Amino acid sequence: MAGSFVMTREERQAFLAEVHVGIISIAEPDRAPLAVPVWYSYEPGGDVQVLMQSDSRKMVGIDAAGRFSLCAQSESAPYKYVTAEGPVSNVRPYDIETDLLAMATRYLGEEGGRDYIATAGTGGNGVMVSMTPEHWLSTDYGKR
Repeated sequence: MAGSFVMTREERQAFLAEVHVGIISIAEPDRAPLAVPVWYSYEPGGDVQVLMQSDSRKMVGIDAAGRFSLCAQSESAPYKYVTAEGPVSNVRPYDIETDLLAMATRYLGEEGGRDYIATAGTGGNGVMVSMTPEHWLSTDYGKR
């Protein structure tokens, strides 16, 4: 009989801290949940952080629901995924030179991150949304 494919706390936190495009899912009244790809940041034991515009459909939904989930997955075998769900712990305007640059560098590298923010404009009404994970789902098909 095969063992459990469920990740330990340390495994799931380490996986979520890796660079993956996440899928944020937000409850919406009278519709299926909004689920869209996002860049995110996470440090083990901390909050999940996502950047967005304050007037975006994502933010409107988060304001109404007060919580969201984020799923990250590997795209090649052995397949793995982690989903973290919880309440919003903080919403604040993001700073282009610190918050946006750090996020862009995480996904695009140092040069790509600088190029990205050079074309990003002033940030407008951008916000950083933090979520404290309360519930987790995970699978690692590499576990045998």
